[in-house]
Amino acid sequence: MKIIDNMKNIFSAVLLAPLFVLSLTAAANEELALDKAPVDASNHESLQRGARTFVNYCLNCHSANYMRYNRLLEIGLTEKQIKDNLLLAGEKVGDTMKVAMNKKEAAKWLGAAPPDLSVEVRARGADWVYTYMRGFYRDSSRPTGWNNTVFDKVGMPHVLYELQGEQELNHETHELKLVKPGRLSVEEYDVLVGDLTNFLAYMSEPAKQQRNQLGWLVLLFLSVLLVLTYKLKKAYWKDIH
Repeated sequence: MKIIDNMKNIFSAVLLAPLFVLSLTAAANEELALDKAPVDASNHESLQRGARTFVNYCLNCHSANYMRYNRLLEIGLTEKQIKDNLLLAGEKVGDTMKVAMNKKEAAKWLGAAPPDLSVEVRARGADWVYTYMRGFYRDSSRPTGWNNTVFDKVGMPHVLYELQGEQELNHETHELKLVKPGRLSVEEYDVLVGDLTNFLAYMSEPAKQQRNQLGWLVLLFLSVLLVLTYKLKKAYWKDIH
């Protein structure tokens, strides 16, 4: 009986663990007050702009080892556009998005090696990434001079600060205030980060849109099949009492 009771406890723990994790995640997200990311995999213009921002600003340190450049053909870019605008260090169109930075050296410089961003949105969520990229503020106590409202004591410097400008955090109200404007207005910067987040969401699951379309086609096929099957059943049994 004791073994059975233990098994019941283990079984209950296994069932409740996902609920516990989900509740913690929901509580954390509620506390962070994440902003809604403008993710739309069908907006190819947004994805193209996001890819350009990713290559120009993120790919210097962060790799995307599960993403190949030729997948950008799926968002409307031509092979020539990819070669001319996105292959900056002699890569080939079929290569993955790697970086030249050595992980050990990066860890020495930054305290930790920058993570691969291939599935970052799947790991943290698009809203988290979108809010994070808009949540940097000046903090003289940090080695890089920057901190983040979403990721406290973040090791990453604000690589887009020339575009966004510099923000300060009111520690009493937890509100950010732009104290030094950047090259972009607040609205323009939000659009740029939205495009970047949209591309990161696409990159984390490039086949998602195709799977969704296939799913609807399968449901449509099954619906038609259900109607035909029902009519066949009625025709078959109509003379049987």
